[in-house]
Amino acid sequence: MKENEENNIPDEEFDNIIVLNDENGEEVSFEYLDLIEFEGEEYVVLLPVEEADDDEAGEVVILKMEDKEGDSDEESYVSVDDDEVLQKVFDIFKEKFKDDFNFIDEE
Repeated sequence: MKENEENNIPDEEFDNIIVLNDENGEEVSFEYLDLIEFEGEEYVVLLPVEEADDDEAGEVVILKMEDKEGDSDEESYVSVDDDEVLQKVFDIFKEKFKDDFNFIDEE
């Protein structure tokens, strides 16, 4: 296993890390968990890499993929404002990974 010399972290851990810019233009790293297709659209399920507050620990972020205009291979992600769509996408994700993650249902 090859390691990243700077941080002594195995390179394999960087294979599924993506960096996005937040609303303040700052870079935020996420672990890419899955791509979910729902009603003809694609949604990415991401887990913030940096430790969050205890209240938000382990919460995923779901973003909708958008095609960028032109010949660029770059992907674009936008937030989803529809809570019903978010819940349905998350339910698909939970069912798909029910044996891999310990989900906590909040009522």
